[in-house]
Amino acid sequence: MPKRHPLDVVIIGAGVVGAACAYYAARSGLRVAVLDRGPVAGGTTGAGEGNLLVSDKEAGPELDLALLSAGLWRELAGVLPPEVEYEPKGGLVVAPDEATLEALRSFAEGQRAAGVDAVEAGPDDLRELEPHLAPRQAGGFHYPQDAQVQPAQAAARLLAASGAEVHLGEEVTAVLRSADGAVRGVRTRARELAAPAVVNAAGTWGGRIAELAGTVLPVLPRRGFVLVTEPLPRVVRHKVYAADYIADVASGSAALQSSAVVEGTPAGPVLIGATRERVGFDRSLSTEALRRLAAQAAALFPVLADVRILRTYHGFRPYLPDHLPAIGPDPRVPGLLHACGHEGAGIGLAPATGALITAALTGTPPPLDPTPFHPTRFQQPPSSPPDGNSAPSGGNSAPSGGNSAPPGGNSAPPGGNSTSPGGNSGPSGGRSSPPDGGSG
Repeated sequence: MPKRHPLDVVIIGAGVVGAACAYYAARSGLRVAVLDRGPVAGGTTGAGEGNLLVSDKEAGPELDLALLSAGLWRELAGVLPPEVEYEPKGGLVVAPDEATLEALRSFAEGQRAAGVDAVEAGPDDLRELEPHLAPRQAGGFHYPQDAQVQPAQAAARLLAASGAEVHLGEEVTAVLRSADGAVRGVRTRARELAAPAVVNAAGTWGGRIAELAGTVLPVLPRRGFVLVTEPLPRVVRHKVYAADYIADVASGSAALQSSAVVEGTPAGPVLIGATRERVGFDRSLSTEALRRLAAQAAALFPVLADVRILRTYHGFRPYLPDHLPAIGPDPRVPGLLHACGHEGAGIGLAPATGALITAALTGTPPPLDPTPFHPTRFQQPPSSPPDGNSAPSGGNSAPSGGNSAPPGGNSAPPGGNSTSPGGNSGPSGGRSSPPDGGSG
């Protein structure tokens, strides 16, 4: 079996987070290889809508990460090809009644203190911002910093710009470790890649890669569906969603949750989300989820009531129980770093994640405090054998910390449910149909 040498870091996962890690690591002068068992953006990234959001995040570490990433995405838009489709269209959060609007005011106040531009919009403002929005809304908030990219293109162009060595269609079968337990590379069925550092950017499969390395990270899949309409004139100008979407994002419920999230795309189709449910990697079609999405979207934008749905698709968000990603070195396995568990925010948070991982790899000061994202904030596993090539079992834990549920009453409707938590984001604009969730 051929061995490749020398490398500074191997990144497992060619989604947008892995691509961003490769981009910033290579820019710092490191020699980088990227592996994925499928194609570029073959997992959660390819099933994403491309959201770059600050509007749905309460004041705290995730919002800090999102604000850092928003600035980095603006920089990247100036150097990556136009196919990335960076569109700073802004977001609009809509409240149907005064009680919900008051909750949004409190939510936005905390966001403003963190540096978010949140502008209250009355009923007349809503009509000006979105002429086709359903009438009789109490108000809402406009977020000019929200943006969108074409996620598969963003991942592909970031990876290409990194100049990293790329191996696709190769599943990692072992994380190699030396006698003292430190990482020394990875093995696939085709090759071994030797490197003193390995980054786990495997999305919903991040828990499996952690096991291969001899540790535990409780990443689980959280399923989500999206509807894609026929191409339309620009009837939806912003990323528009009902306030209860914010509560759904923060919820840990395993039940089917749905709230209207509607946005146009440069290609014309309108994307309609978003659902969340914990059903493991069950890829079966949920007619109940699709029915709710269609009804909620038509209630928010009546103009969509008679529009044809061309297709639907779904994927799996990489979920961690406290709704924060795991970013940084894992001291239980020297040389292993994690960059996964971003749930539905991975596309937006990818550049900041790449910058934090690169700071850890190079020993330079991080752009923000990485402590809230530390992989060991979850329950410690039993110590693993020093050779570390085995895949230990990993009991999942219920982590501490966690985000509180923000405005807009939680819609936690009944709904079939099951084993593992976690889930994924909707589609990439009326663009290509995504494959299955989870890279690595």
